[in-house]
Amino acid sequence: MRKNTHLFTAIYYTFLSSCIISLTLAGCGKTAKIGAQPLVDSVYITNFMQSEPAFKDELVFAKNFYRERGFKLGWFKDHEIVPQAEKMLQVVAKAAEEGLDPKDYQIINFDEKFKALKEAKKDSTKLKELEKEIDLGLSATYFNWASDYYRGLIIPKRNPEMEWDVKRNKIKLHKALMTILGERESKYPYADFSPLHPQYTNLKKALARYREVQAKGGWPNIPTGSKVKLGEASPVVPLLRKRLAEFNDNTDTVNSNSNVYDANLSTALKRFQEYNGLKPDGGLGPATIAKLNIPVQNQIKQIIINMERWRWIPKSFEQDYIIVNIPEYKLRVFEKARQVMDMKVIVGKSMHETPIFSDKMEYVVLSPYWNIPSGILKNEIAPKAMADPGFLERMDMEVVTAKGARVDPSSVDWSMAGQAGFKYIVRRRPGPKNDLGDVKFIFPNENDVYLHDTPHDELFSQTKRGFSHGCVRVERPLDLAAYLLKNVGYDRSSIMQHISTRKEKFVPLKQKLPVYLVYFTAAADEKGRVSFYDDIYQHDQKLSSMYFSKL
Repeated sequence: MRKNTHLFTAIYYTFLSSCIISLTLAGCGKTAKIGAQPLVDSVYITNFMQSEPAFKDELVFAKNFYRERGFKLGWFKDHEIVPQAEKMLQVVAKAAEEGLDPKDYQIINFDEKFKALKEAKKDSTKLKELEKEIDLGLSATYFNWASDYYRGLIIPKRNPEMEWDVKRNKIKLHKALMTILGERESKYPYADFSPLHPQYTNLKKALARYREVQAKGGWPNIPTGSKVKLGEASPVVPLLRKRLAEFNDNTDTVNSNSNVYDANLSTALKRFQEYNGLKPDGGLGPATIAKLNIPVQNQIKQIIINMERWRWIPKSFEQDYIIVNIPEYKLRVFEKARQVMDMKVIVGKSMHETPIFSDKMEYVVLSPYWNIPSGILKNEIAPKAMADPGFLERMDMEVVTAKGARVDPSSVDWSMAGQAGFKYIVRRRPGPKNDLGDVKFIFPNENDVYLHDTPHDELFSQTKRGFSHGCVRVERPLDLAAYLLKNVGYDRSSIMQHISTRKEKFVPLKQKLPVYLVYFTAAADEKGRVSFYDDIYQHDQKLSSMYFSKL
């Protein structure tokens, strides 16, 4: 845990702002006849960065930054501190707005450093040494802060227990600093110290608002067993008006003193239910009351750790991609960075979690076979096949070799099924009984996870949809297939025509499409209204424990 023994004070901020601005002829004084700006070298950089535990991990960024500029100082120009220094220190001082702790980045007492710089204006040797110290200090402070802000306080690569195998955020912080100092251009908003994803920005707005709620005492408690009926009065209505204010677009209703449960309040409650993964019936069932009464401090933590997850995401998504948010049970398709499709999904049950990773979709399979996974084969299929010779045929299943040759089930040693020495594949034929439905979408990966259709469409009506063995079942597979195959000569009609033949066919995509399977339990819209999703795999618990122990 990084600790800081030199805390900023209000006096320091006032002094710092004035001193940085006044490092000119009118303030800290003109430094005359002291020659060129001093240089640093690798030894100096290494010694400086290793002198503080909080800076050690950022040594590579510091070396790259100064090496690329010929070891010239970055924060001084003609012996004057550039304006970006003040802006950077102000941003760092507001780290709490990002769910970070400002004290973690206040390692150096710049109050003392700037005061000493002012007093050393007539001693060129001492002045140059201070310039080097301050320059390295500002760079180290930036890298220390930016590493957490842009890459994450808990980096998944270093913490495999996070079970997050999405493509890494490979941000080069020394390049970001060069952008801040106006030495290079970037399509990313480093110069403004802004986040890389709008979803992060929305969560940050929500964090500020939820902290305001916390400061005012939190949410009102909705008594267990409370009931409301449209058009009727209830003592719980004033509490609901206050609790649901953010979801109520009618300000007159929000401020009303009426105890009547009106249409506007009912709409607000339905919106709250939608945002929280509940059935939007406008009623106060036990699940709805439980969600309404979650303490605001718990939700603040949930917002913060989801902001952290956005730091793990690559600097930008590709123009075209598919993203599945597992706790939300939702798939979205983006084309040219614009959402063009979304649908419900079914994900892995708690004992068969859908893994969090990214890969590239390569082809679509029409009328797929379903190869029975080894666990299901051993525990469910093999015992029935041994007891009943006609079982496989009734279930529209068959046994084949690795090359696809049919095998008589009666010749199979079923006691070996599901084990390493079992040399056969047991599969279900294409058709209405097939567990994969009519289509599957393949992005080859070591998890053997893919998207696919399902014959059990009724499950999509459930609000909580953790029913699979790890793969992701999609609500509208034919729509997705038609979209993906539109550039390779297929439309919905031709797809349906082939499916009717019940013959498996692999159709390569014209261009591989990135697929992200992610895990966000909080998301906010532009107004800062938050959707909270259940932590179905308890990943929030692990991340929260690690994250807040570092603050």
